[in-house]
Order: sequence, then structure tokens, then C-alpha cells
Amino acid sequence: MAGVDDLAVRTAYDVWRLRQQVFVVEQDCPYPDLDGRDLEETTRHVVLVDDDEGDGAAVLGTLRVLDDGGWARIGRVVVAPTARGRGLAAVMMDEAMALCGDREVRLDAQTGLTSFYEGYGFVVTGPAFDEDGIMHVPMARPERTRR
Repeated sequence: MAGVDDLAVRTAYDVWRLRQQVFVVEQDCPYPDLDGRDLEETTRHVVLVDDDEGDGAAVLGTLRVLDDGGWARIGRVVVAPTARGRGLAAVMMDEAMALCGDREVRLDAQTGLTSFYEGYGFVVTGPAFDEDGIMHVPMARPERTRR
């Protein structure tokens, strides 16, 4: 996990290139991925890299955790097409949930992924909505109180 200033320049470039490759090109959703939230001081990036690549480390997956005031928000969860089916999204979510601790956590899940997030304690909190041609549903994991 790292803030944007802690990411190596090439790693940061590969993160944004992967997000563009999947969200904009593969899913055919032209939208402004670079929304300024990556640069916020409290934003944390979870980045999985494969150091065995011949010409340097390759980003296999990434997500970001935002501080939305009273809760954390997980978003931009993406795994490279060549790395899918290996459980890497779960590895990143484990890291993200550890970072969030007991705070309430919110996200907008693509409707086909709700059961994945339910495994982390998320519940649907509202009706499905269309975001750039892909149906999503708001989800939240309630704040956990310590006894």
C-alpha cells in the first residue's frame, strides 16, 4: 500500500495504463479516470506487481482506498486480463480491508461481482444504477464496533 508520492514513476504509469486498458478500452467506457482522487494525501493504492517480467515489474492488479470522511471507499479494482482467475482481486481486497480496519467501507460494485464483495461483509445499500453503460450497485460494510 502506498500513497501516490510513494509509487515509483513507472509503477504509477503502469497503474493508470492498466485502469485505462480495462475500464476505458476493454469495457468501452470513455470516462475521466484521472479524477484527482489518486493525488489526495489520504488515498492509498494497493498494487500487485510481477517482478519476474524480463524488462521490469509488471502491474498485475490495483485498487485504491479513499478517505470519504466518515467512511473509507474502495474503488478502481482491476486485474490485468492476463492475470485473471488467480485470486489476485481477493489478495488486494484483503490488503484493502486490513487498511480500512473497523471503519465503515463503501464501494460501487459491478452487479456481477456483488457475491464477491458480500464475502467481505458488504451488503447492497440501494438500487442498481447505470454507470457508463455498466450496471453497478452501491454496497457497504458497516462500521465494526469493538467490545
